[in-house]
Amino acid sequence: QVQLVESGGGLVQAGGSLRLSCAASGRAFSSFVMGWFRQAPGKERELVAAITWSSLSTYYLDSVKGRFTISRDNAKSTVYLQMNSLKPEDTAVYVCAANRNGKLTGNYLYWGQGTQVTVSP
Repeated sequence: QVQLVESGGGLVQAGGSLRLSCAASGRAFSSFVMGWFRQAPGKERELVAAITWSSLSTYYLDSVKGRFTISRDNAKSTVYLQMNSLKPEDTAVYVCAANRNGKLTGNYLYWGQGTQVTVSP
């Protein structure tokens, strides 16, 4: 069993930055693919970024490429999402997730509760 707890969300002006963290409890964190999803009101959930256990492979949603960076620290069982040049359309609940299938865009098994990110114009 893996538990995921996000932190770092908040209110920021357009153009600003936020860094989200997701702390995992349980064993074998380093073997999981980790991802950050987001869901805005009235919209479907979408995968924003993902990273393999080795950090050698990453995935980014086209609309966040060049602005967001995902990273992980296996020693701390934590994954991060650095978000720069934030836009109002980035406003959403951001949720951390983990999967065991080794695929960046595969089915995710474990989910956090989410953290709200609000970007004002």
